[in-house]
Amino acid sequence: MIGVAIVASVPALRAGLRALLEASGEIRVVEEASSPAELELPPEVEVVVAVLEPAAREAARRRWQTLGAERAVLFLVEGPEPVQMLSSLSLPVYGVLPLGAPPETLRAAVRALREGLIVLAPGLVGSSPLPRELPAAEEELMEPLTPREIEVLRLLSLGLANKEIAARLGISEHTVKFHLSAIYSKLGAANRAEAVRRGLQRGLIPL
Repeated sequence: MIGVAIVASVPALRAGLRALLEASGEIRVVEEASSPAELELPPEVEVVVAVLEPAAREAARRRWQTLGAERAVLFLVEGPEPVQMLSSLSLPVYGVLPLGAPPETLRAAVRALREGLIVLAPGLVGSSPLPRELPAAEEELMEPLTPREIEVLRLLSLGLANKEIAARLGISEHTVKFHLSAIYSKLGAANRAEAVRRGLQRGLIPL
Protein backbone atom coordinates (compact mmCIF):
# COMPACT_ATOMS: atom_id res chain seq x y z
CA MET A 1 0.00 0.00 0.00
CA ILE A 2 1.38 3.39 -1.04
CA GLY A 3 0.67 6.28 1.33
CA VAL A 4 -0.23 9.53 -0.44
CA ALA A 5 -0.95 13.13 0.56
CA ILE A 6 -3.14 15.34 -1.65
CA VAL A 7 -2.75 19.11 -2.00
CA ALA A 8 -5.47 21.08 -3.81
CA SER A 9 -7.19 24.33 -2.92
CA VAL A 10 -10.64 23.10 -4.04
CA PRO A 11 -12.29 20.54 -1.70
CA ALA A 12 -14.21 18.86 -4.52
CA LEU A 13 -10.98 18.37 -6.45
CA ARG A 14 -9.32 16.76 -3.42
CA ALA A 15 -12.29 14.42 -3.07
CA GLY A 16 -12.14 13.49 -6.75
CA LEU A 17 -8.42 12.77 -6.61
CA ARG A 18 -8.90 10.64 -3.51
CA ALA A 19 -11.52 8.54 -5.28
CA LEU A 20 -9.34 8.06 -8.37
CA LEU A 21 -6.21 7.19 -6.42
CA GLU A 22 -7.86 4.75 -4.02
CA ALA A 23 -9.95 2.98 -6.68
CA SER A 24 -7.30 0.32 -7.37
CA GLY A 25 -6.84 -0.61 -3.72
CA GLU A 26 -3.05 -0.15 -3.84
CA ILE A 27 -2.97 3.53 -2.82
CA ARG A 28 -4.24 5.04 0.43
CA VAL A 29 -4.71 8.78 0.93
CA VAL A 30 -3.23 9.54 4.34
CA GLU A 31 -3.47 13.33 4.38
CA GLU A 32 -5.25 16.16 2.53
CA ALA A 33 -4.43 19.87 2.53
CA SER A 34 -5.48 22.99 0.67
CA SER A 35 -1.90 24.29 0.43
CA PRO A 36 1.64 22.92 0.87
CA ALA A 37 2.06 24.98 4.04
CA GLU A 38 -0.67 22.92 5.74
CA LEU A 39 0.96 19.54 5.11
CA GLU A 40 2.24 17.67 8.15
CA LEU A 41 3.59 14.67 6.20
CA PRO A 42 3.25 11.73 8.58
CA PRO A 43 5.85 8.96 8.03
CA GLU A 44 3.46 6.78 6.00
CA VAL A 45 3.22 9.42 3.25
CA GLU A 46 5.55 8.36 0.41
CA VAL A 47 4.22 10.52 -2.43
CA VAL A 48 2.57 13.95 -2.48
CA VAL A 49 0.03 14.55 -5.27
CA ALA A 50 -0.43 18.29 -5.75
CA VAL A 51 -2.47 20.50 -8.04
CA LEU A 52 0.03 23.24 -8.86
CA GLU A 53 -1.57 26.67 -8.95
CA PRO A 54 -0.74 28.79 -12.03
CA ALA A 55 0.77 31.61 -9.99
CA ALA A 56 2.38 30.04 -6.96
CA ARG A 57 3.64 32.62 -4.49
CA GLU A 58 7.28 32.69 -3.44
CA ALA A 59 6.40 31.24 -0.04
CA ALA A 60 4.73 28.28 -1.75
CA ARG A 61 7.79 27.76 -3.94
CA ARG A 62 10.04 27.61 -0.91
CA ARG A 63 7.68 25.14 0.74
CA TRP A 64 7.70 22.91 -2.35
CA GLN A 65 11.48 23.02 -2.35
CA THR A 66 11.52 21.77 1.24
CA LEU A 67 8.82 19.14 0.69
CA GLY A 68 10.46 17.92 -2.52
CA ALA A 69 13.64 17.14 -0.62
CA GLU A 70 11.65 14.92 1.77
CA ARG A 71 9.09 13.21 -0.47
CA ALA A 72 8.44 12.45 -4.11
CA VAL A 73 5.96 14.98 -5.51
CA LEU A 74 3.56 14.51 -8.43
CA PHE A 75 2.45 17.90 -9.77
CA LEU A 76 -0.84 18.10 -11.69
CA VAL A 77 -0.90 21.15 -13.93
CA GLU A 78 -3.03 23.02 -16.46
CA GLY A 79 -0.84 24.43 -19.21
CA PRO A 80 2.90 25.26 -19.26
CA GLU A 81 2.91 28.23 -16.87
CA PRO A 82 2.96 26.19 -13.62
CA VAL A 83 5.58 23.84 -15.08
CA GLN A 84 7.94 26.74 -15.72
CA MET A 85 7.84 27.54 -12.01
CA LEU A 86 9.40 24.15 -11.33
CA SER A 87 12.54 25.18 -13.21
CA SER A 88 13.55 27.20 -10.15
CA LEU A 89 13.35 24.13 -7.91
CA SER A 90 15.82 21.28 -7.50
CA LEU A 91 13.65 18.27 -6.79
CA PRO A 92 15.31 14.83 -6.70
CA VAL A 93 12.15 12.84 -7.48
CA TYR A 94 9.11 14.44 -9.06
CA GLY A 95 6.47 14.00 -11.73
CA VAL A 96 4.44 16.34 -13.93
CA LEU A 97 1.09 15.32 -15.43
CA PRO A 98 -1.84 17.29 -16.85
CA LEU A 99 -4.68 17.72 -14.37
CA GLY A 100 -6.97 15.66 -16.59
CA ALA A 101 -4.65 12.65 -16.86
CA PRO A 102 -6.46 9.26 -17.01
CA PRO A 103 -6.85 7.50 -13.64
CA GLU A 104 -4.49 4.63 -14.52
CA THR A 105 -1.84 7.10 -15.69
CA LEU A 106 -2.18 8.93 -12.39
CA ARG A 107 -1.81 5.73 -10.37
CA ALA A 108 1.09 4.51 -12.53
CA ALA A 109 2.88 7.81 -11.89
CA VAL A 110 2.47 7.40 -8.13
CA ARG A 111 3.92 3.89 -8.35
CA ALA A 112 6.85 5.14 -10.41
CA LEU A 113 7.62 8.00 -8.03
CA ARG A 114 7.59 5.60 -5.10
CA GLU A 115 10.33 3.68 -6.96
CA GLY A 116 12.40 6.83 -7.40
CA LEU A 117 11.63 7.48 -11.07
CA ILE A 118 10.95 10.84 -12.71
CA VAL A 119 7.61 11.05 -14.56
CA LEU A 120 6.89 13.55 -17.34
CA ALA A 121 3.83 13.77 -19.56
CA PRO A 122 4.89 13.86 -23.25
CA GLY A 123 2.95 17.07 -23.91
CA LEU A 124 4.72 18.86 -21.09
CA VAL A 125 8.27 17.69 -21.79
CA GLY A 126 9.18 20.81 -23.73
CA SER A 127 8.63 22.99 -20.68
CA SER A 128 9.87 20.54 -18.07
CA PRO A 129 12.39 21.49 -15.38
CA LEU A 130 14.81 18.81 -16.54
CA PRO A 131 18.00 20.28 -17.99
CA ARG A 132 18.01 20.21 -21.77
CA GLU A 133 21.65 19.20 -21.88
CA LEU A 134 22.53 16.39 -19.54
CA PRO A 135 26.15 15.56 -18.77
CA ALA A 136 27.67 12.90 -20.97
CA ALA A 137 28.63 9.62 -19.37
CA GLU A 138 32.25 9.31 -18.35
CA GLU A 139 32.77 6.14 -20.35
CA GLU A 140 31.24 4.66 -23.46
CA LEU A 141 29.07 1.59 -23.21
CA MET A 142 31.03 -1.62 -23.71
CA GLU A 143 27.96 -3.02 -25.47
CA PRO A 144 25.22 -0.72 -26.82
CA LEU A 145 21.57 -1.32 -26.03
CA THR A 146 19.52 -3.04 -28.71
CA PRO A 147 16.52 -1.20 -30.23
CA ARG A 148 14.17 -3.37 -28.14
CA GLU A 149 16.10 -2.65 -24.94
CA ILE A 150 15.86 1.07 -25.68
CA GLU A 151 12.09 0.68 -26.12
CA VAL A 152 11.87 -1.06 -22.74
CA LEU A 153 14.04 1.61 -21.10
CA ARG A 154 11.87 4.42 -22.46
CA LEU A 155 8.69 2.74 -21.23
CA LEU A 156 10.42 2.23 -17.89
CA SER A 157 11.01 5.98 -17.73
CA LEU A 158 7.24 6.51 -17.99
CA GLY A 159 6.78 4.60 -14.74
CA LEU A 160 5.19 1.52 -16.30
CA ALA A 161 5.30 -1.79 -14.44
CA ASN A 162 6.69 -4.93 -16.12
CA LYS A 163 3.17 -6.14 -16.94
CA GLU A 164 2.30 -2.83 -18.61
CA ILE A 165 5.54 -2.80 -20.61
CA ALA A 166 4.83 -6.35 -21.77
CA ALA A 167 1.34 -5.35 -22.92
CA ARG A 168 2.63 -2.29 -24.78
CA LEU A 169 5.27 -4.30 -26.65
CA GLY A 170 3.29 -7.51 -27.11
CA ILE A 171 5.82 -9.64 -25.25
CA SER A 172 5.77 -11.68 -22.05
CA GLU A 173 6.68 -10.37 -18.60
CA HIS A 174 9.51 -12.91 -18.55
CA THR A 175 10.95 -11.32 -21.70
CA VAL A 176 10.63 -7.86 -20.13
CA LYS A 177 12.60 -9.07 -17.11
CA PHE A 178 15.24 -10.50 -19.46
CA HIS A 179 15.56 -7.13 -21.22
CA LEU A 180 15.72 -5.27 -17.90
CA SER A 181 18.53 -7.53 -16.72
CA ALA A 182 20.47 -6.75 -19.90
CA ILE A 183 19.77 -3.02 -19.55
CA TYR A 184 20.99 -2.96 -15.94
CA SER A 185 24.15 -4.82 -16.91
CA LYS A 186 24.98 -2.62 -19.90
CA LEU A 187 24.27 0.65 -18.09
CA GLY A 188 25.88 -0.44 -14.84
CA ALA A 189 22.63 0.24 -13.00
CA ALA A 190 21.46 -1.43 -9.80
CA ASN A 191 17.75 -0.61 -10.11
CA ARG A 192 15.04 0.97 -12.27
CA ALA A 193 15.65 4.53 -11.08
CA GLU A 194 19.38 4.33 -11.75
CA ALA A 195 18.77 2.81 -15.19
CA VAL A 196 16.49 5.71 -16.12
CA ARG A 197 18.98 8.25 -14.80
CA ARG A 198 21.83 6.71 -16.78
CA GLY A 199 19.60 6.47 -19.84
CA LEU A 200 18.86 10.19 -19.60
CA GLN A 201 22.55 10.99 -19.22
CA ARG A 202 23.39 9.03 -22.35
CA GLY A 203 20.58 10.50 -24.42
CA LEU A 204 18.79 7.17 -24.73
CA ILE A 205 15.59 8.66 -23.31
CA PRO A 206 14.31 11.77 -25.12
CA LEU A 207 13.43 14.82 -23.03
